[in-house]
Amino acid sequence: MPIEPLLFIELAALGLATGFLAGLLGIGGGMIMVPFISTMLVGRAVAPGLAVKMAIATSMATIIFTSMSSVRAHHKKGAVRWDIVKRLAPGIVLGGLVASLGVFALLKGAALYFVFAGFVAFSAVQMYLDKKPAASRQLPGTTGQLAAGSVIGFLSGLVGAGGGFVSVPFMTWCNVAIHNAVATSAALGFPIALSNVLGYIVAGQGLQGLPAYSFGYLWLPALVVIASCSVLMAPVGARAAHALPVKKLKRAFAGVLFVLALYMLNKGIGALTG
Repeated sequence: MPIEPLLFIELAALGLATGFLAGLLGIGGGMIMVPFISTMLVGRAVAPGLAVKMAIATSMATIIFTSMSSVRAHHKKGAVRWDIVKRLAPGIVLGGLVASLGVFALLKGAALYFVFAGFVAFSAVQMYLDKKPAASRQLPGTTGQLAAGSVIGFLSGLVGAGGGFVSVPFMTWCNVAIHNAVATSAALGFPIALSNVLGYIVAGQGLQGLPAYSFGYLWLPALVVIASCSVLMAPVGARAAHALPVKKLKRAFAGVLFVLALYMLNKGIGALTG
C-alpha cells in the first residue's frame, strides 16, 4: 500500500501523539484523530461531509487494535469484569450496527461535525472537572444492561470513540469500582469497534469520491500507520503517567479539546453553508 512520504509522516506523528496521550491521560484517541484525519482528507480533495465520516470510521477501526493491547494488560491484573462484558456486549453490537449501518450513513456530514464537536466539548468539561459519578445503585438485570449496551454502542458509532465516555460513568454509577470500570471499558472497546467498523464498511460501499485505498468509509493507510504507531507509544505514555503531574496535564489538555471542539463546530458550519 504505497503512500506519499509526507502523508506517512503526518499519519505516523498523529499515531505517536494519540498513543502517548492515551497512555498518559487515559483519553480516547478519536478526539484527536478525527479532526486531523478529516483535515488531511479535505486537503486531498475529499468532500468535507465525506471526510468527517471517513475520519470517524478510521478512528473507530484503530480501537480494534488498541483495545486488544489494553485489555490484555488489564486481564493479567484480574481487573476486567467479564460478567459485565457478556451482558453489555450484545446490546453494544446492536447499537453499533444501528448507528453505523443506519443513522451514520443517513446523517449529513455537517450534522456529524456538530455531534462530534458536542462530544469533544463534553469530554473536555469532564476532564477539566475530573468528577466521577457517585455510586448510587447496583447494576441492572440482563435487560437493563442490554439497553445500556445499545446506548453505548450507538453513541460510540456516531463519534468514532470506544465508549469509555459513557460506559465508565455508567459502571461507577452502578457501584463498580473505578479500576474495574476502566478495565471493563477497555474490553468493551473491541465489540464496539468491530460492530461499528463492519457497518461503516458495508454502508460505504459504492460511494463516489472516496480516496485511494478506501474500504467503504474506512481509509486504510491511516488505519495501518496510526494503529501501528499508537500501539507502540501507549505503553510509553502509561509509564510517563507515573512521573508527570497528570491532573494538571488533564486540565491543560481540556483546553486543547475545547479548541478542537470549536474547530469542528466551525467546519460543520462551513459544510452546512458551503
